[in-house]
Amino acid sequence: MQDSMTYSGSLTIDLKALEDNYRLLQSVAVQNCAIAGVIKANAYGLGAIQVFDRLITIGCPQFFVATLDEALALRDHHHNANIAVLGGLFTGAENTYAAHNITPVLNTPQDIQTWAAMAKSVQRKLPAFIHFDTGMNRLGLSADEAKALIDDQSILEGIDVQAIMSHFACADDHTHALTQSQADQFAAISAHFPTIKKSLANSSGLFLDKAYHYDMARPGYALYGGNPTPHLNNPMKPVAHLKTRVLQIRVCKKGESIGYGASYGFDKDTRTATVALGYADGFLRSHSSYPHKPNAKLFFEDTPCDVIGRVSMDLVTVDISHIPQLKQGDWLEVLGFNQGVDDLAETSGTIGYEILTSLGARYKRAYI
Repeated sequence: MQDSMTYSGSLTIDLKALEDNYRLLQSVAVQNCAIAGVIKANAYGLGAIQVFDRLITIGCPQFFVATLDEALALRDHHHNANIAVLGGLFTGAENTYAAHNITPVLNTPQDIQTWAAMAKSVQRKLPAFIHFDTGMNRLGLSADEAKALIDDQSILEGIDVQAIMSHFACADDHTHALTQSQADQFAAISAHFPTIKKSLANSSGLFLDKAYHYDMARPGYALYGGNPTPHLNNPMKPVAHLKTRVLQIRVCKKGESIGYGASYGFDKDTRTATVALGYADGFLRSHSSYPHKPNAKLFFEDTPCDVIGRVSMDLVTVDISHIPQLKQGDWLEVLGFNQGVDDLAETSGTIGYEILTSLGARYKRAYI
């Protein structure tokens, strides 16, 4: 393990908070609604293996990833967990899915035909989820393709359908009409598969309407501390705690500027701290200070410090005029109890998902 003297940023992932978030989601769900774990994109940037291990320990029954290689990495680590690939059945890789007991989410008629043929060739039923598109218009069977499958379900012979599923486009906006439209479409499709389990709700969907819960929910973002109810206070605990080291303190004089492009000019003498944090670490360039946008902030203890000037690859500068005791070598909080991922995202016009998945490789990572 690196000594604390050798690194400039520290990212602590609180697995107990992850566990608490999982249990909170269980408490929100209706009885008999299983809570799966979505751990794609390296568990939203926080470490797929570590998150996988903890969720297995507390009984998570099903995992979803985006790609086959993500699934294989998990399978190498645990031989019996239920792992499904949201990206579908990768062309030419059906043998790999079957050999490693990886469950595809079948998104197209070709996926279904290929997987059914694979089941026939190995002479055993193979598991799969069937994805119906109800308005997202990315992956999943279209309305016409869904009707064809409903009219002739014989093609599913040989496939052990774990559940049919769809995915909300706007569940984080509790007022959006598309959500209920999607739910109505999914309910209509579900009526044609009475003996098969159903899955619809994502993180936000769990908090919208219990009618959306069905047999399995698929939260991701909320597990990692993201707010599934943007119109309300965040019920989740922060999982990512990020801090960075102060490298230098200086007083910039009135009339001077700071950083690339001299984009920020001082109208008075200002005490500043330059810290080891930049876009190479996932602190986005859009966190730079510009007129008519809220300043991104770092925190010294519980005191906010405004980011000033442009974010560069390795460095960012904050105004510390109001914190005379701050000194070189001190630490500033980027993410944690003072500022969650949604708070930081708001200051750059993005979403917390991007903040988490952009966290860089230069931090010392610790799991607690």
